[in-house]
Amino acid sequence: QVQLVESGGGLVQAGGSLRLSCAASERTFSNYAMGWFRQAPGKEREFVAALTWTGSSTYYANSVKGRFIISRENAKNTVYLQMNSLVPEDTAVYYCAASSIYAGVMLTTTRGYNSWGQGTQVTVSS
Repeated sequence: QVQLVESGGGLVQAGGSLRLSCAASERTFSNYAMGWFRQAPGKEREFVAALTWTGSSTYYANSVKGRFIISRENAKNTVYLQMNSLVPEDTAVYYCAASSIYAGVMLTTTRGYNSWGQGTQVTVSS
């Protein structure tokens, strides 16, 4: 399994922006599809965004579409989540995930991934 380390979380006011980063240990990072999920207190982990290993296809939850952008930089073994126009409902622990197996719609589910990071807290104040 690939080791993943998230960074970039923090406290931001509503309407602000944050960029999360996820660094992967695997030299074959470019072979992995990548995703971001989040989990708010008392709620299940939910899909946020995903990116195929080529970067040619992206997937977004309806709640973040038009506000968040997922991207990857294979030369740095890193995937990013640019979060704009943040709202308090975006408050959660954000997790990075890697998939060496699945593609397509499976990338919008937790079952589609075989490696997870430890998470980074994002708090949006009103």
